[in-house]
Amino acid sequence: MRRRWLLAWTLGSFGCGILAGALGLQRWQSEGFIIGSVILALAMALLAFGWWREMMEARNRVKHLQRRPRIVAIGGGTGLSVILRGLKEFQVDLTAIVTVADDGGSSGRLRSDFAMPPPGDIRNCLVALADTEPLLERLLQFRFPAGEGLAGHSFGNLFLAAMTHIMGDFESAIKETSRVLAVRGRVLPAVKDDVRLRAVLANGQVVEGESEIPRAGERIERVELVPSDIQPLQEALDAIRDADAVVVGPGSLYTSVLPNLLVPGLVDALTQSPAKKVYICNVMTQPGETDALSASQHVEVIRRHVGRQLFDYILVNAASLPPQALAQYQAQQSYPVQADIEALHRQGLRVVARDFVHYATYARHDSRLIAEQIISLIGYERQN
Repeated sequence: MRRRWLLAWTLGSFGCGILAGALGLQRWQSEGFIIGSVILALAMALLAFGWWREMMEARNRVKHLQRRPRIVAIGGGTGLSVILRGLKEFQVDLTAIVTVADDGGSSGRLRSDFAMPPPGDIRNCLVALADTEPLLERLLQFRFPAGEGLAGHSFGNLFLAAMTHIMGDFESAIKETSRVLAVRGRVLPAVKDDVRLRAVLANGQVVEGESEIPRAGERIERVELVPSDIQPLQEALDAIRDADAVVVGPGSLYTSVLPNLLVPGLVDALTQSPAKKVYICNVMTQPGETDALSASQHVEVIRRHVGRQLFDYILVNAASLPPQALAQYQAQQSYPVQADIEALHRQGLRVVARDFVHYATYARHDSRLIAEQIISLIGYERQN
C-alpha cells in the first residue's frame, strides 16, 4: 500500500508539474516558467526514485525467495545419515558436522595405521547426501568379507584414506570426495585434530575409546575429549552462526552427540546463532549408554555437559512399536525412550511428539517425516 501511495503521489506531482510548466510557457512569464520547470524536475526525480525503489524491493523479494534455508545437522553414526537422507530432498543449504572420535572397526584401524581421522561416520554422511547411482552407493558401503588386511574394511573408508594421502589432509579429501559424488551439501568434521573420547563412570572408573565406553557396563557420569585444547573447524562455526536451523541428533548420546558439543567454541557458536535449535531424541535406549533414560533425561545430560540449555524444540516419538520390534529390542535390553512431555515443557522446550518411526529390520526415524517437520518449524517461525 505504501509503495502504491508513493507512486500515485509521484504521478500526481508529475502531472502538476506538466500543467504548471505548460501554464508558464503559455503565459511566457518567467516566474511561472521557472516554478513549473522546478516542479517538473522534482516530479521526474520522484518518479525515477519511486520506480528505482519499487525495482529494488522486488529484487530483494526475489533474492529472499531464492535463498534456500540453511540447515546444519550435528551428530554421527547411523542416526545423522538417516536425517540427511530426508533433508537432501528439500531445497535447503545443508551442512553436516560429524564427530571424528570413533576408534572401532575399520575406522579405528585406518586411524591407527595412517594417523588420520576415522572416516566411517563421514563416509555414511557423504553417501547419504550423494546424488549417485544405487550401485555406487553399494560399492562405497561394501565391506570386504575376507582377505589379509582387507577383511572388515569398508571400500568407502579405504577410498577416503587414499584421498587423504593424495590430497595431503582429511578436509581436502572430504571436499574432493564430495565433488566426485555430487554431494548435495557439505560434510565437515567437527575438529581437524586427532581426538579421542574418555568417559568417567559412576564408580570412578575411567574408560578411554568410543568403542570401549558402552562395554564398560557402568552408568556414565560424564564424557570428555582428549586432548581438550583442540581447534574447531572454522567452516563449522560459520555454518552454525549463519544457519536458520541447527539439528542435533539422533544418535548415541554419549558417543555420537556429545563429542561434537564438547568441541571448544561450538556451543558458543550455537548460543550466538539466531537459528532454531532442534534436538531429535532417540527412539530406543542404548545398552551401556542410556539405559532407562527418558527424553527429558537425555536433554538434562546434554545440559549438564555443556552448562546451558541449548534447544528450542525437541522431536520425540510418541507412537508404539509393533510387538515383534519390541520383542527384538527387549532381547537386547533396549526399550522405547519415554516421551515425558510435561518434564520437557518444564525444561523450557517446545515439544513435537508424533509418530516419527519407520520400522523394517530396525526402528529408525522416518527420514521424510523428520525432514518435513524441520522444514515446517522453519516456515512457522518465519511467519512470525
